[in-house]
Amino acid sequence: TQWYHFTAVVVAGMGFFTDSYDLFVISLITKLLGRIYYQVPGSSSPGSLPDGISAAVSGVAFAGTFLGQIFFGCLGDKLGRKRVYGLTLLIMTICSIGSGLSLGNDPKTVMVTLCFFRFWLGFGIGGDYPLSATIMSEYANKRTRGAFIAAVFGMQGVGILAAGGVSLLVSYIFEIKYPSRAYILDGAASTVPQADYVWRIILMVGALPALLTYYWRMKMPETARYTALVAKNA
Repeated sequence: TQWYHFTAVVVAGMGFFTDSYDLFVISLITKLLGRIYYQVPGSSSPGSLPDGISAAVSGVAFAGTFLGQIFFGCLGDKLGRKRVYGLTLLIMTICSIGSGLSLGNDPKTVMVTLCFFRFWLGFGIGGDYPLSATIMSEYANKRTRGAFIAAVFGMQGVGILAAGGVSLLVSYIFEIKYPSRAYILDGAASTVPQADYVWRIILMVGALPALLTYYWRMKMPETARYTALVAKNA
């Protein structure tokens, strides 16, 4: 066990951190999306996403993840773990930003654009799951392999906590900057126009850890087992 093993744990673990942030943060902003785009004037209760749209927004990334695992898993066996690893990060970065920049002002356009970028975000995440685990297992020795892979997977929980923390922080900052009244007192004024920036910022923050780890991922050498057994470069 050497220092580069721990570097590999951090770099691969940041992939799982980003994956879980991007996948689970959507459940924290669906209520806000309903308030902004589906609020009915004069209604006794705040707006909420229709069931079908809520299911699509929340689940489309998981459909992309399923397909991405198969596609990038096979591609990683063909082209090498390192090259495909960087490609998945780029997809995740671009689609995280794209999700926050979802086009349009009317509900239908915003939701269609959001679902489009969330699907391809999930596709990139799907590639990161098998590649992170495989790279870590091929870097580690037999005795410590289980502990290192567990450490990488453990970053998923940290990513979920970060999603909640970022959502609370951004919401708190906007609440101080742009205070709003309770819905029961003034329904029209309860959702300020600036609230549309909140969910976009929360989604785009997911691009930061992906960008920060891209450089280090590209510096990591190809795993020895792949180089020797697949690439036949002893």
